[in-house]
Amino acid sequence: MKFGTKAIHGGLKPDPATGAIMTPIYQTSTYVQRSPGDHDGYQYSRTQNPTRHALEKNLAAIENGKHGLCFGSGLAAIDAVIKLFKSGDEIISTNDLYGGTYRMFTKIFEGFGIKFKFVDMQNMANVEASITAKTKLIWVETPTNPMLNIIDIKAAAKLVKKHHILLGVDNTFASPYLQNPLDMGADIVMHSVTKYLGGHSDVVMGALIVNDNALADRLYFIQNSSGAVCGPQDSFLVLRGIKTLHLRIQRHCENGRAVAYHLKNHPKVENVYWPGFETHPNHHIAKEQMRDFGGMLSFTIKGSDLLATQKVVSSVKLFSLAESLGGVESLIGHPASMTHAAIPKAEREKNGLTDSLIRLSVGIEDVEDLIADLDQAIG
Repeated sequence: MKFGTKAIHGGLKPDPATGAIMTPIYQTSTYVQRSPGDHDGYQYSRTQNPTRHALEKNLAAIENGKHGLCFGSGLAAIDAVIKLFKSGDEIISTNDLYGGTYRMFTKIFEGFGIKFKFVDMQNMANVEASITAKTKLIWVETPTNPMLNIIDIKAAAKLVKKHHILLGVDNTFASPYLQNPLDMGADIVMHSVTKYLGGHSDVVMGALIVNDNALADRLYFIQNSSGAVCGPQDSFLVLRGIKTLHLRIQRHCENGRAVAYHLKNHPKVENVYWPGFETHPNHHIAKEQMRDFGGMLSFTIKGSDLLATQKVVSSVKLFSLAESLGGVESLIGHPASMTHAAIPKAEREKNGLTDSLIRLSVGIEDVEDLIADLDQAIG
């Protein structure tokens, strides 16, 4: 079954009670049992809900996995992963990491005795040099947020198998349409479902997809015990969003490509970070492990300081200055003061995330209008 068919049908069946082609919103907290323990698989909606269950099966199908788990946010999904580990364990992650993930790692879980190392994963030798007997997980973002660095998932999978540790991949920027980390050897795939999977900026949700049955059981236990689940209304909205994922991502990619090349040739633009350029570091890896290069990119203006950058992001008319990404509408952001403000300035700048960096989530509008908007804002 090809992707577009899986997006619409994968893991889903008409509602058994009514034949409804769309999964109903089961807006209920509990379920009547015929006698204690005699029920139809549903007891309490924190543990299981038919609408969420349908979404979890659909997500597993489009990521080529066996088990899907949905959470109240992307960070709640990552929180569940880190709860697999204990004090004294070590986790290696990329030095270009979403600010919320960095904040969780350093401000929450370091307080419980888990050690985190942030390394440049564009060269896998850096990762191997950081592995010790205490290392339990390598946590990857690719493409990274916001520098659009590319990390070799197959190389990372080979490394974790050598050292008998787990590999988790945040696949939010690529979406399952462009990249399937489980097929490349990852153990856990995470999505901020809020972004491309939902696709319409109207829901907050996270998800994990795995193949290993024992690992799935451990994560299901954490999901149920910690309770950071999503509701049936949000699950319904994401099920609806996924049905057009392949169509939307195709347009995101087309528009992202046009905007990236336009900015690259703009006389006032200094750097454009987009993995589709042949000059982009690890472009050959992106070309191998992704089906296209996505609608996310970042850029800097020549000679721009903080005030000049803030003026650009505040002068757009069609792009909206807002956090998040992956919706049908185009968004513009200033990572240093918005999505990545939790990362200390020295750490940000060491990894190229300067005060002059602007991040774009290129939507599915007519690209000529988007380009004109950027041109008038840049001046």
